[in-house]
This record gives sequence, structure tokens and C-alpha cells, in this order.
Amino acid sequence: MRIRLVLLSFLSVAQSHAATRPNLVLLLADDLGIGDLGCYGNKTLRTPNIDRLAEGGVKLTQHLAASPLCTPSRAAFMTGRYPIRSGMASEFLVGVYLFSASSGGLPTSEITFAKLLKGQGYSTALIGKWHLGTNCHNKSDFCHHPLSHGFDYFHGIPVTNLRDCKPGEGSVFTRAIRLLVFIPLQIIAVTLLTMVVLKYLGLVRVPPLVFFGLLCLAAMILGLLVCFLHYFRPLNCFLMRNHEITQQPLSYDNLMQRLVADAAQFIRRNAEKPFLLVLSYLHVHTALFSSKDFAGKSKHGAYGDAVEEMDWSVGQILKVLDELKLANNTLIYFSSDQGAHVEEVTPKGEVHGGSNGIYKGGKANNWEGGIRVPGILRWPGVIQAGLEIDEPTSNMDVFPTVATLAGAPLPEDRIIDGRDLMPLLQGKTQHSDHEFLFHYCNFYLNAVRWRPRNSTSIWKAFFFTPKFSPEGANGCFSTHVCYCHGRSVSYHQPPLLFDISKDPTERNPVTPATEPRFQEVLDTMRQAVDRHTKTLKAVPNQLSLGNLVWKPWLQMCCSPSGLSCQCDREKQARRASH
Repeated sequence: MRIRLVLLSFLSVAQSHAATRPNLVLLLADDLGIGDLGCYGNKTLRTPNIDRLAEGGVKLTQHLAASPLCTPSRAAFMTGRYPIRSGMASEFLVGVYLFSASSGGLPTSEITFAKLLKGQGYSTALIGKWHLGTNCHNKSDFCHHPLSHGFDYFHGIPVTNLRDCKPGEGSVFTRAIRLLVFIPLQIIAVTLLTMVVLKYLGLVRVPPLVFFGLLCLAAMILGLLVCFLHYFRPLNCFLMRNHEITQQPLSYDNLMQRLVADAAQFIRRNAEKPFLLVLSYLHVHTALFSSKDFAGKSKHGAYGDAVEEMDWSVGQILKVLDELKLANNTLIYFSSDQGAHVEEVTPKGEVHGGSNGIYKGGKANNWEGGIRVPGILRWPGVIQAGLEIDEPTSNMDVFPTVATLAGAPLPEDRIIDGRDLMPLLQGKTQHSDHEFLFHYCNFYLNAVRWRPRNSTSIWKAFFFTPKFSPEGANGCFSTHVCYCHGRSVSYHQPPLLFDISKDPTERNPVTPATEPRFQEVLDTMRQAVDRHTKTLKAVPNQLSLGNLVWKPWLQMCCSPSGLSCQCDREKQARRASH
């Protein structure tokens, strides 16, 4: 009898523990602006499902990305740490991975929330965009791959969704091609023409070998350009399922439907045990795409169509959770990796970037438009419905929040910069645990945010700001994104200081004349920077030039010969299932 009672007691505790561990569905949009959603004030885009999510949960109005660029922001999201701590912050102009055969990526020494939850018995899946590297030394070591970072299942793209991936959508490399191809060709052409004229006039005797050498150089440059334009798409734009390439190059036909159907299948397969699903959208990063059910249906062209299709997909996930009666035991989080890319304008003048609402700037800079993102969390019966919280929170907070809910102890051998959101979401505290937040532009500390405990002010100090171009614009249109150092920025001494609580648009910096505590505020923030800087350790830079460049020995190809990297196993699988 005693043994039976002990067993019953043990089972009761185990069931109680299991019941407190929610399923976790993390929905992460790409380049979605905070002004694109109805629940954040948009009146012309239809986002009923995301709005319903906000109505049934908490809406964060000061939710911040740890970086305004894809790769470092996603590294922070996955690890709960500033990207500079893991080496995922570039000192170079390029701050993200552009090639599938780059050697950099999220180090295996980093601990993701997926790794922690897998250790607690969760089934884990990442469906959609990864963008944190793939291989280190050869094309099959998969050292940076999602399956090496705690995910049981991966179906998506290892890099990112670029214009170059979709025929007819142009190229993100236009400026680089102009600098590295067209200008050298023009110089060669002028040199050849000058030598011909001088030779004709009898002023200079030019050996034929010089003409031949210059012509060969021009031919080589043109040949490399043709190869790049022809091979970039198949070599960098492909779908994977776990370690296998399933579609190379990827097809945009019903791509959202395919990925969402796979996400729904994952939920169905794991309905009887706790699971973590990260649905990392390709929407609304360019190249923009949408299925025929959404194409041409919105009031904002291709961008609006993509937003509305993404909203539909959120509805599909909610529908599956309701159908399986999992909604009440599932925490859903919806956000974006950074603000909208305001410089996304086609040569035809079509706006392919979203809206950051009232906020200045956008993707790639730390004005509020670049880092203030949607933040919606729903867990019926646990989180109060319809609540709005205007306290500084970060996408790094997801890590400690989901780890604590899953019963996983946080790593003690490293600094975790995120803070558990549950006390704030459940009203156990009224203030964010983040007194200070540090805003990095790639490797460089760009700005500091201070939320004093005894004040309603929220201070933000900029050490430098990007030089918008053309002058008076709201972005760096001449370079497509804003850069983080050198002649691309203006340095401020003293730092540019704003009170975000009174001036969220960052139009009117305070001065010693308008703010009596100006120097005191800056001194406090500088002290916080000094304390933060002392916690940083030197680590290998995963976004160095050597780790960013294309390496042929790392190039993955679905053809064993490597001569024709083309396959469509996705289509074959769909036919087999039918």
C-alpha cells in the first residue's frame, strides 16, 4: 500500500510538472515594420489573425530587437545574449551572411533555447529561415546548422531570401557589381582607347602583349560576372529538410503554404508531448512573393500581399492549436527580427519595404524604426487578455522566458542578457528588468537606453548616427542600407540624448538648456557602458571577411557530381503523398 501511495504521489507530481510546461510556438517575421499591423495602428493592411492574437494576449509597445540586422538579431534571439558576445557582430561593412558556402555561423559553444528545451524532453523544430551559418570546414560537417543547435527538425532556407533568388526581381549586389565590374571595365576601355590613339599618332609604342593582356583581363571580369549572375541563385537559394537539399533552386510557388502545412504537421505529430516550434518566416524580406490567393489583393502591392498571406498563416497555426485543444497550454510569441527595410524601392519606384509607423529610420540602424518591433504573447488563462505594456523589453528575453517555463536552468558559465518576461506579463512587476539596454550597430556600440527606476523618463543616448542619403531622407538610399562606421556615420560629443517617453519619434534631442539633469543622465549612462564593456570577452569574429566570403569546398549541391545543382524533391514528395 505504501509503495502504491508513493507511486501515485510521484505520478501526481510528474503530471503536475508536465501540465505547467507549455508548448511553445515562436513566430518570427522578417523585416516586418511595427506599423504594418492593425493592432499597432495600421488601417489599410488586413491582419485579423495577428490582431486576434494581440486581443487574446499581451501587446508590448516597446519591444526591441537586439540588433537592426537579420543575422545578429537572430543570434541574440536564439541565445539571449548580445551578438557581440558570440562573435555574431561584424566589424566589416557587410553584417549578414550572403552565401551558403560561408564558413562563419553561430558557434557550437553557444547554447540556444532549443538546446535547453530539447534537454527537457521537448520536441523541437525550426521551419523557415535560419541565417546563422551552415558549415565550418567541409560541406557536410553542418557545425552551424539548426540540427547542431538543438533542433530535431529543420525545413527551410539556411541563408536568406534575396532579390537575386527570384528571377526578374533585380539584385542586392548592384552597387558591388558597379564598383567591382563596371568601373574596372570602364578604366580598361579608356586605357585601351588611349593607347590606340597614342599608337596611331606615333607618340607611344605599345607592345601587342599589353593589348592582349588588357583584353584578357576585361574578358575575365565579364566572365566572372556572367558566372556570378548565372550560378548565384542555384548555389544560394535552396530549401533543406534536415541535412538534405530538397529543392535547388527554391521555387516560390505556394512556398508559404508548404512551410505552414509542415508546421501544422509538426504540431499534430507532437500533440501528446511538449513541443517547441519556431516558425521563422521568409515574409516580408525581399524577394517578395505570395500565392495566387493573395497576389494583387492588398492595398499595398506585393509587400501588402505578403503581409496578408503571413497573417493567414498565423490563422492556420491558431486553427490547428484550437482543433487539437492545445491553445490553453501553448504560449505563442509573435515578433519581427528588426524593423522594416525602408530603402527597399525597386528601379520602377515600387515600395517593397514596410512601415515603421511614427518611428524614425528602419532596418540596419538603431533609430526606433530599426529596432522597435511587434511583440505579442498569448497564453490563455495565464496571461491577461488585452493587456498593453509600454516597458522596454528585448527579443533576447525569449531565451530565459521559455527556458524557465520549460523547467530548464539557465547556463551559469556565461552572461545571459535577456530577462524572464513572465513577471511583467502576469503583472507581478510593473517595470522592466532592463534598467539599461545597449544598442549595437554590428560590432559598434551605437546607443544606450536607460529606464530609471524612480522616473517615467526613458533616456536614449546616441554615440553616432547614420548619415541618411539623400539629405533629408529617412534612410540610406544611396547604399541600400546604413553602415556603422567611418564616413557613413556622424559622431556625437556629447552624445545625442532623447527622452523616448516624451519624444518617441526622436526628432528633438534634449540639451543642457532644456534638461537640467543632462550631464547627470549622460554620466550615469557612461558608467553603465563601462560596466557592460568590462563583461565582454574577445571571441572569434564569425562575420569577418574570411568567414563571409564564398568558399567552393563548402558549397552544397543536390547533385553528387556538383555539375548541375538542380533538383525538386519537394515536388516528388508531394506527388508521392497524393
